[in-house]
Amino acid sequence: MLTETSAIHRALLICAVIIVGLALDQHVPFWGQLLVSIGVWALLLYWLYVAPREQRLTLIVCVAYATAGECFLSRAWRLYDYRLGNIPAFVPPGHALLFMLGAMITAYVRDWVTWFVPIAAAPFVVFLALIGADTFGLALYALFIACMVFSRARKLYAVMFVLALAMEIYGTALGNWTWRLDVPWLGMSTINPPLTAGVFYCVLDLLVVTTVARLMKRENRRMGGAKRNPSPALP
Repeated sequence: MLTETSAIHRALLICAVIIVGLALDQHVPFWGQLLVSIGVWALLLYWLYVAPREQRLTLIVCVAYATAGECFLSRAWRLYDYRLGNIPAFVPPGHALLFMLGAMITAYVRDWVTWFVPIAAAPFVVFLALIGADTFGLALYALFIACMVFSRARKLYAVMFVLALAMEIYGTALGNWTWRLDVPWLGMSTINPPLTAGVFYCVLDLLVVTTVARLMKRENRRMGGAKRNPSPALP
């Protein structure tokens, strides 16, 4: 377990990696993306090495789901395109770092944030849908509410919704990736980025938390140990 000071230092480091890394990827041709990918993977592998087993498993599962999700959303569904037409190697481990950051922030925010986020977002989502600018956002918002209702990690999802939106705004403003304004397959419209883009991160977190809980429960049964519920937080 990290001390409060260590957790703050780790959170600041993750923020710096995201901010500087995306800037390097955009402004340094080819080598920028390669250097960022090496740096992000090195940081994640180090934290995997020093992390307790359950947290290590959580990060590995997160990277696995993030990789599959990127392949589907970017390459198959074509919801968005990266600058070089690829999936940058730093993106899957970057999702794990963002998950860590969200979990650390969640440990310090008040409970009222849980439902304040969806309530505050609702008028903007409805307005954008009514004017036809982001009809896809309304569908994503419904998925967000479903995650909030049917999961116990509600505060984490509320934090990730805001955190992911901030990263999406930053990344699209730089030009690292671009969302398509016409949603393939569905005939819906959206904006760059969708206001509710953070929902995809919430679904990722839901999959991670659920999968790790089942894996740990299965291991506890096999070893005959006391049952325990894994925490989504990664201090």
